[in-house]
Amino acid sequence: MSAPARVTPSLSETTSSTPRGTLYRGHEGMWSWVLHRITGVAIFFFLLVHILDTALVRVSPEAYNAVIGTYKNPIMALGEVVLVGAVAYHAYNGLRIVLVDFWSWATRHQRRLWWGVIGLWLVTMLGFAPRHLMLAFGGGS
Repeated sequence: MSAPARVTPSLSETTSSTPRGTLYRGHEGMWSWVLHRITGVAIFFFLLVHILDTALVRVSPEAYNAVIGTYKNPIMALGEVVLVGAVAYHAYNGLRIVLVDFWSWATRHQRRLWWGVIGLWLVTMLGFAPRHLMLAFGGGS
């Protein structure tokens, strides 16, 4: 019996810095895709809950008032900051996706556009979060 023939790995298998078998490569395009999906799903579930709790007003105004009363606490204020962050990122990244889909110049500059999305998101959150949290925690008027 002869020994099995040695299989030589291909050039891409020996020179790639990314481990074989991984789905995500860690670049801006991957992170924008992952964050867009996560924020989209989160917004969907928020809207579902919002529609259900608003529908309570027709069924039982007392139950509606009780549910809305539970939302008026500082923990929910943090949730509102997360919600606004998700909506802002999803909206800005959605505009980036439209640019990339329709204009070739945007495809060439999609990495810069994603960092622009992150910059716009940070400006939005730095403008919103402190004021909202001050109001929620009683520090503003």
